[in-house]
Amino acid sequence: MLVSRVPWPLEKGDKLRAFHQLKMLARDHEVHLCCLNDKSPNPEAVVELSKITPHIHIIQLNKLLIGWRLIRALFSDRPFQVHYFFQRSPNNKIAGLINEIKPDHIYCQLIRTSEYVKHRHEYKKTLDYMDALSSGLRRRTNDASWWMKIFVREEAKRLTAYENLIFEYFDHHTIISAQDRQLIFHPERNRISVIPNGIDSNFFTPVATVKKFHIAFTGNMSYPPNVDCAIRLAKEILPIIHKSMPEVKLLIAGANPSRSILQLQSESVHVSGWMEDIRDAYNQSTIFMAPIRRGSGLQNKLLEAMCMNLPCVTSGIAANAMNAINEEHMLICETNEEFSAMAMRLLQQHEDASRIGERGRDFVVRHFNWPATIDMLLKEMATN
Repeated sequence: MLVSRVPWPLEKGDKLRAFHQLKMLARDHEVHLCCLNDKSPNPEAVVELSKITPHIHIIQLNKLLIGWRLIRALFSDRPFQVHYFFQRSPNNKIAGLINEIKPDHIYCQLIRTSEYVKHRHEYKKTLDYMDALSSGLRRRTNDASWWMKIFVREEAKRLTAYENLIFEYFDHHTIISAQDRQLIFHPERNRISVIPNGIDSNFFTPVATVKKFHIAFTGNMSYPPNVDCAIRLAKEILPIIHKSMPEVKLLIAGANPSRSILQLQSESVHVSGWMEDIRDAYNQSTIFMAPIRRGSGLQNKLLEAMCMNLPCVTSGIAANAMNAINEEHMLICETNEEFSAMAMRLLQQHEDASRIGERGRDFVVRHFNWPATIDMLLKEMATN
C-alpha cells in the first residue's frame, strides 16, 4: 500500500481514507504500508500504525530535491504534484521493497504515487484516484490571485491529461464517488469502481451535552476549499443570520488554521484550531453547516456530523457525492440567503432539526461503513 503521506494524525481526508483502509485490510491480509514523507516524522504515527501492521516503511523525501524537481516541472507536461512526490532515491527504495516482498497486489493512493510503480507490469495494481483532482483544482481558479490563476489553470490542465494517461498503467481503478468518476476524462472511466469512505458509527455517537455553539464547521483549515467555506460562513452567511438572531455563535474547528481563518475570531466566531477529539465540536453544536463552493470527493466532515445526529446544511456539490436527498437526509442550499434561512429554520424549529438529524445518521450508518467499503475494494482487486 503506497501513500503520499504518513496516515497519522487524521487531519486530512487522504490520511483518514488510507488509515481506515489499512486497518480493515490488515485484519485478513499481510499489508506493507509504504509512506512518502516530506516532513519530520511524527513519533506517534509509527506507534499508532504499528498497532495495525508491523510492516511500516517511511521514505523521506529530500526537500532540496523537491524544489529542484518543481523547477524542472516548468519544462514538463506532468503535473507539478507528480514531480513534487517523485525522487530517484525513494524510487530505488520502493523498487527494492517490491522485489523483496513480491506482493500479490500493489495499491496506490492518489495519482501522485503512481510514477513509482506504473511500469511494474508483473504485479497486479490498483490506483485509487480518490478524487477528481483536476476538477477540484479548476473550481479554485475564479478566486485565485492573478498570478496563482496561471499556475492553477496549468496544473488543472496537466492533471486532466495525466488522470487519463495513468489509467492505462493500472489493472484496477477506484474513486470516492460517482460524481468524481464522471470528471475523469477517459473513454473507459465506467471501469473505475466507486469505493466511498466509511464512518465508525460506534465512535461517532452523539452524547447529550451543553451546547456552546449554534453552528459548527470542521475540517483541515489550511485547505483552500475549507478556508473559503469558513470565510463564507463567518463573513457572508452569519451576518445575515445576526439580523434576526444576533445571539448565534459559530465554531470553526480543525487543524492548521490559516492566517485568514485566525482573523475570523470574534465574539460570535470561535476558531478552536486542532481538537484532540473532534466529536467535542459536534457535541457542543446545534447544527452543522458546510456551504462548499469548490473541492471534490466525499466530505468526511459531513459523514461525521450526520453520524453525530447533527442536522446538516450543505451545497449540492457535497450532497450529490453522497446521493443524499434534500429535506430527507440533510438540507441543500446554494445562495447565502438560502443558507441563512435554513440555519434559522433549524435553530428555531427543534422538532424539524431533530428529524433531519436522526434521518441523516440512519442514512450514513446504512450506506457508509468501512467493512462494506473494504469488501467492495477487495472484490474490485479480485476481478480479472
